[in-house]
Amino acid sequence: MKIIERKEYLDWLIRWKEQQIIKVVSGVRRCGKSTMFEIYRDYLIQNGVDAAQIIAINFEDVDYEHLTNYRALYDHIKGSLLPDKMNYIFLDEIQHVEEFEKAVDSLFLKKNCDVYITGSNAYFLSGELATLLSGRYVELKMLPLSFKEFCSGLDSNATKNKQFTQYMKIGSFPYTLKFAQHEREVKEYLRDLYNTVLLKDIVKRLKISDVTSLESVVKFVLHNIGSIVSPTKIANTLKSAGKGVDQKTVDKYIKGLCDSLILYEATRYNIKGKGFLSTHSKYYCVDITLRNLLVRGNESDIGHILENIVFLELKRRGYDVYVGQFDGAEVDFVAISPDSTIYYQVAATALDEGVLKRELASLRKISDNYPKYLLTLDEVFGTADYDGIQKLNVIDWLLSD
Repeated sequence: MKIIERKEYLDWLIRWKEQQIIKVVSGVRRCGKSTMFEIYRDYLIQNGVDAAQIIAINFEDVDYEHLTNYRALYDHIKGSLLPDKMNYIFLDEIQHVEEFEKAVDSLFLKKNCDVYITGSNAYFLSGELATLLSGRYVELKMLPLSFKEFCSGLDSNATKNKQFTQYMKIGSFPYTLKFAQHEREVKEYLRDLYNTVLLKDIVKRLKISDVTSLESVVKFVLHNIGSIVSPTKIANTLKSAGKGVDQKTVDKYIKGLCDSLILYEATRYNIKGKGFLSTHSKYYCVDITLRNLLVRGNESDIGHILENIVFLELKRRGYDVYVGQFDGAEVDFVAISPDSTIYYQVAATALDEGVLKRELASLRKISDNYPKYLLTLDEVFGTADYDGIQKLNVIDWLLSD
């Protein structure tokens, strides 16, 4: 299997190299954080760093189980430091270390330590860490493979459309490329990943005893990706189906799913008033194949599946992504960065005049001059422009820079 050089992430690490700040890389389990560190360490060695200057510990390796106490970890690293050179310290899956923030903070204070850490959920960046290390770290939020990265890892000359179909079938987790021709193995791998996240990052952390209710909530949310939902609506729907769970419990479960980085929330944004709406969000899954594994009847849901893929791509490109509201109309995504705001509508197809008119309607209501796009699977030849709204092929857009 090819090693995929994830250039944007590598460039981020290089940009922060030797800066007096802790580099934190977060992302769902098995999204490629450890491999990213390997690629970066190779870069360091190729650019004059001696291997003796690098200290790398992965806390999912039992060889380092004796270092899961912060004091033992600090003493071990301190005893390995080269006093007259910069030391590059990589601590992978740091959440396994009790009170790790104390060791990390102490290493940060040393002028000859360049510290990098990873974690597989949002918990490790909350509480004590946020308080103790506030203002002392920068965070890189990693996602599984983009479609463009996925294509670079394929040993295939297939058309972009066939590659996109394969992307939806085997998913975006890097290791699934090893089973690119074997969907059964992909499903087994993803189910194991899902069970690990569910049991280690949610059930254990939140001390959940009713795992069946949790799974009911998971499946409801994944079935309704791209639809406005609320804990109250979920609780009422499950109650009517004979699966009693109250609104507060649903809220707790959804927060756990988001903190485990399996789910991402897209809150609503009032385009006219430039304000955020606190109720009724949409949710998207970190990997569409993982979602499809858990939800039956997904084949007919291509529109929402495309929405999910576009949402994640916008996150990869550095945008904060919201669901737009404008005079009663909805815009699928408002993508906001420090430099720009962009509006997106996403549809499987808009070849029918009625569908095209409907998809363009909400964008046409917006009178500002920010870019507006309609993304579909339709083949688009030349420039398809509707009063300043550009229609693009979503696969071409995913492959663009």
